[in-house]
Amino acid sequence: MKTRILQTLRCAILLVPAVGLASANAQAEPVEVVFQGRGAVSRLWTLKELNPDLPSDWSGYNFLVLEFRASSPQRIELELHTPGKVIAKRLHPFQNALVRAAIPLKYFSAPSSGGYDLASMSNKLGGSYFMNIGSGGYGPLNEVQAIGVTMRDPVGSPRLEIQSVSLARESPGDEVLEPKLLVDPFGQWIPADWPGKARTLEDLKKAWDGEAAALGKNPVPDRDRFGGFAKTQARATGFFRVEQIEGKWWFVDPEGHLFFSNGANGISTNSATRVTGREPIFTVLPPADIAGPGGGRGFGGGVGQNGVAASFYTWNLVRRYGGGDTWRQQWAQLTARRMADWGLNTFYGGDQNLVAAQPRQPYVVTIREWQAGQTFMGLPDVYADDFESRVDGIAARSCGPCRDDPFLLGYFVGNEPAWPNREGELADVILAAPQTGIARELKKWLAEKGDNAESRRTFALHAFDRFLTVIIAAVKRHDPNHLNLGIRFGGSPPPDVIRMGRLFDVYSHNVYQTTPDPQRIQHFHELTGRPILIGEFHNGTPGRGMAPGLVLAWSQAEKALLYRCYVESAAANPAIIGAHWFQFIDEPNTGRFDGENYNIGMVDVTDRPYPDMIAAMKLSHERVLDIRLGKLAPVTRTSSTEAQ
Repeated sequence: MKTRILQTLRCAILLVPAVGLASANAQAEPVEVVFQGRGAVSRLWTLKELNPDLPSDWSGYNFLVLEFRASSPQRIELELHTPGKVIAKRLHPFQNALVRAAIPLKYFSAPSSGGYDLASMSNKLGGSYFMNIGSGGYGPLNEVQAIGVTMRDPVGSPRLEIQSVSLARESPGDEVLEPKLLVDPFGQWIPADWPGKARTLEDLKKAWDGEAAALGKNPVPDRDRFGGFAKTQARATGFFRVEQIEGKWWFVDPEGHLFFSNGANGISTNSATRVTGREPIFTVLPPADIAGPGGGRGFGGGVGQNGVAASFYTWNLVRRYGGGDTWRQQWAQLTARRMADWGLNTFYGGDQNLVAAQPRQPYVVTIREWQAGQTFMGLPDVYADDFESRVDGIAARSCGPCRDDPFLLGYFVGNEPAWPNREGELADVILAAPQTGIARELKKWLAEKGDNAESRRTFALHAFDRFLTVIIAAVKRHDPNHLNLGIRFGGSPPPDVIRMGRLFDVYSHNVYQTTPDPQRIQHFHELTGRPILIGEFHNGTPGRGMAPGLVLAWSQAEKALLYRCYVESAAANPAIIGAHWFQFIDEPNTGRFDGENYNIGMVDVTDRPYPDMIAAMKLSHERVLDIRLGKLAPVTRTSSTEAQ
């Protein structure tokens, strides 16, 4: 097995002692690996090479303790090699920082069932790293033979230095060992440099003023006030609707113009990261009282049990607009101007200032309150006595205020259910809460049908059908005017789950690929008969202290090109009616509420747009209609953008 792993395609790897760093206890000499080449680049060590005292039976321990430094934030697959099996989890390191990471071994031994969607089930926040544990298998750790690392398509020649490896029953804690300071006063990563890194507030103000002055001078042409194609015409109803015209699905905007939804989510004044227990890594924290509720520190921002959070993005907005009572309105006004200038025509309407900003932009409302309180891998107790009345109250509060707003595109009613393909585990989680209505119904079901994989799967489908039916009826009751955009599914749900998408007006799926696979889209369309909305997509490149995201780009320039490839490919597919980028702002370099720290923004933490990205967006958005009508071919990774 060791020989097989070392035979990687087009790779060159070095293993040398790390210079000037001390080993601990009975550690072997520190080791270093340089990842070079394309494809999967791997290195494997026996336990004795890393620490002569490491046992092979890890069943009596709870933590794998690593001290390491990575020159890149690009993710590394950390592998535990056991007889006949390799268990791997994705480790996202801090860039150019020596850290101690106490990694729970439970991540390798059993799947997580705690969480309400795919991200919350898979992303795990550490104090000096984060991990994604949703793939790579699970198994017993009573016969560990070796530890390996793999990086897929390394950008540059990233180095990983492992200083020590040990096991512990109690966590010694995660810690940044050196350098202590990682984040500067603007929220930028100190141990990395890049062209355009903000040095002074004066430089930032010049950049902000320059961008504001340039907006609107060259907008995407031939759009109506909703962002629809002004030179097209279909039946107008005063609200958004969908229609299949000559074999192609479309949104139709309130004025009857054809509409392709180029959207972005994560447009907000907050971009929070946990600071509790990590205060020494920040040069200075945003003042706790800036911007009132929802700014500075001490707000939720999705952080919850992980402690007090801080938002450097918020602080930079206050620096930009001067604080006071109107800065949010000023931010919203500029954001609306950006959308109109860049050709974005849909946003996620969590900020009422942006909903009302001029020029007004179409928006979607995401309703997830049905998952408040106790859920089972994200599925609420749909057989609780008060489920229907609670759903009706949520729908009334969420839908009633905007039922007459023509700028509302529609409603998402959920995001990335975590239980599909894990119905047996879902049943176990439900049965562990025996006093609930759903547990009562499951027990009756299993008593009648037998407790086996098929009956558990069928019960999950029945419960999910009830969940959808009750919610769809409540939303339509309180707002008969707008589209139900469905649940933004993620991953690869089984056909029986996808088929339930026919209950919605639009089937939505988050598709993280370089371009949406036509066969996959056709699969969705055949099962549902509905038009397809890409609820999330992105790509990113490692750097600035941030990981690349779920789809890798080699540079900021390629990130921009891949945006074009995805959007234009989506526009060429007759079943797809829109694609929404995740997300508008870079994630915090020290991680959002679940640790995720992706370099995927249209704007950075200092509220400056990425120039390559914006230029690519405008170009693609100008081409969308002609691509959809077959007059232009979508750009590809290898085609000349000038020729397009």
